[in-house]
Amino acid sequence: MSDYALLAVLLALLLGLVAGKAWERYKLRDGRWIDRRRLRETPHYMLGLNCLVDNHIDQAVDELTRATSTDTDALEIQMILGNLYRQKGQVGRAITVHQGLLQRPDLRPIEHAHVLLCLGLDYKHGGFIDRALETFLEVVRLDPRNRYAFVNLQKLYEDQRQWVEAAAVREQIAAIDDDKQESNSQILGFLRNEVGESQMRAEDAAAAKTFEAAIDIDKRTAPAYLNLGDARERMGQAAAAVEAWERLLQTVPERAYLALDRLERAYQRAGTPHRFAELCQRLIDQNPQDWRTRLVLSRHLAASGRHRKAFDLLLAALPHNPHGLTIHQELWQALLALNLDPALVQEYMQLTRSAVFYLDPHICVSCRYRSTELLWQCPQCHEWNTFVEERLSPAKDAVTAELGG
Repeated sequence: MSDYALLAVLLALLLGLVAGKAWERYKLRDGRWIDRRRLRETPHYMLGLNCLVDNHIDQAVDELTRATSTDTDALEIQMILGNLYRQKGQVGRAITVHQGLLQRPDLRPIEHAHVLLCLGLDYKHGGFIDRALETFLEVVRLDPRNRYAFVNLQKLYEDQRQWVEAAAVREQIAAIDDDKQESNSQILGFLRNEVGESQMRAEDAAAAKTFEAAIDIDKRTAPAYLNLGDARERMGQAAAAVEAWERLLQTVPERAYLALDRLERAYQRAGTPHRFAELCQRLIDQNPQDWRTRLVLSRHLAASGRHRKAFDLLLAALPHNPHGLTIHQELWQALLALNLDPALVQEYMQLTRSAVFYLDPHICVSCRYRSTELLWQCPQCHEWNTFVEERLSPAKDAVTAELGG
């Protein structure tokens, strides 16, 4: 290659680079060139972003509005302003902004999808459920991999208790995700369980198959085992019902207590009540901190007149949950049955010296919502299977601290 030819190639590459940079910075709109960077170089734009980061919404709106005063064509900032209006509760104004952006004839498909997503969130926030559903469906039609639109679509279906549709959307989300399969399986398992619960009102056989499918999707879907056993029991399949409940104990042992009342009743009907006491003892041996199984077993023993043994079990449960009001109530029942033996009362009082009673031991790890009972879906943040039992320091630890170690 001659020197002139090499120079020509280098010159062509240089011109291409310059043209590319120019195209990156400038955009032709309505016969005039728009400088994409000019808007971001204004102090109002940067101040608006800083206010947004600091959660000063009103100041952010003021600064971003000033930033757009020189160029009303700035799509992304107009979208942000609309979102901020929604966050302030000015849903009507947010809808107006985003609907106005959709009227622009030069929107690319991906830009159109993003504006539609914002409009869908406006509708959702304002309670216009049907419009929100239609908008999110249009977003995923334009952008089939828009996960955020799918998630909002799923939540809308959940709010409407349309569990079949919600599960179908979660399956689409799972097809998009490459690194969240465990989370998707867990959510899908719970959604399938909800589908089964809605079927139980009409046909137990169909519901049972749905519960089995939920377990196949995620074997840790605890309510599916409970519901599967209930459905089988109503269909007269007592042994199969017990099998489902016992499988919960093996697969999700921390939720074993949810099936204990059912198993106690089933063993009683089968004429083998001793199996229940043996089962509870195995669970306690496997997890010495399991206060719930001790509580259930104590009730079982008290029902057959073995109040002293029930009292001992409750005293053993108390250090693992000294703040559980139910344990204290059962202890006083046992003490009354034992004629308030002064030595036993003193033993109880010594153990509970530093106990604090409370009524909402379950807490959502996602949003910190508190509940008096175990919930499978948080009513505040709508996440699935996020409740854990709040554990405070045992009473004996508090006494030790009070005495200075």
